[in-house]
Amino acid sequence: MTRLDTSDAAAETLNGGPRRRRVRMSGRGVPLPLLVPALAGLAFLLLPLLALLVRAPWRSLPSQLTSTEVWQALRLSLLSATLATAVCLVLGVPLAWLLARTEFPGRRVVRALVTLPLVLPPVVGGVALLLALGRNGVVGQWLDSWFGITLPFTTTGVVVAEAFVAMPFLVISVEGTLRAADPRYEEAAQTLGASRFTAFRRVTLPLIAPGIAAGSVLAWARALGEFGATITFAGNFPGRTQTMPLAVYLALQNDPEAAIALSLVLLAVSIAVLAGLRDRWMTTS
Repeated sequence: MTRLDTSDAAAETLNGGPRRRRVRMSGRGVPLPLLVPALAGLAFLLLPLLALLVRAPWRSLPSQLTSTEVWQALRLSLLSATLATAVCLVLGVPLAWLLARTEFPGRRVVRALVTLPLVLPPVVGGVALLLALGRNGVVGQWLDSWFGITLPFTTTGVVVAEAFVAMPFLVISVEGTLRAADPRYEEAAQTLGASRFTAFRRVTLPLIAPGIAAGSVLAWARALGEFGATITFAGNFPGRTQTMPLAVYLALQNDPEAAIALSLVLLAVSIAVLAGLRDRWMTTS
């Protein structure tokens, strides 16, 4: 073995074993039975979006987007999605830390319950929120009688519904980042006299900041596009609970061009979210 080969072998040993070599397949090597359904799947996903762009009323689009109803729905959507994301941050980051850093009985069950809103039909989530936080709900009746707080069919109800469906996105993202972060930094801080909360605040949070940012953007985008739980729990009152998805649904029945214009706004927001997350979700190592 030459000196160069020996140094390469030593470098590979120090790096944890033989290096993985990337294998790239050319388009000529793709089997036809795989290529055809792959292209069909791509067309299936892109065709509705292209149809939205083709049928968009580009000439009347400025007047459609400058109407009072659109701006009310857009303002409420941005405000409620931002507030819902703040709620997700306050509650979801500690929950993610609990799932990633502590051992307790039933942790797998808790994790499954946390992710349940991801697969739960949004309308069912809205019904569950009504039964829990409605005026006659399990908790809502006490909120109403003790504090005079009524959540359904209010702007606060919109925030609650959006936070309910969006929080799992943030918890999953932050928990994955916490599991990838080396816990020895926290342990080193504790050996130097820092409390566990101080170690979390001064050491862990800076380490997982990219994961928190990505989870926040995903939660915000999910909250912005929420429909089922919002209309069930908060209703559809213009200027108070009518968000952009609800405005699209209402406009589709009376003014299809307005519905297309509103859909283009939500499409642009979704593209912006993907562009902001491209380094984390759209690249491979």
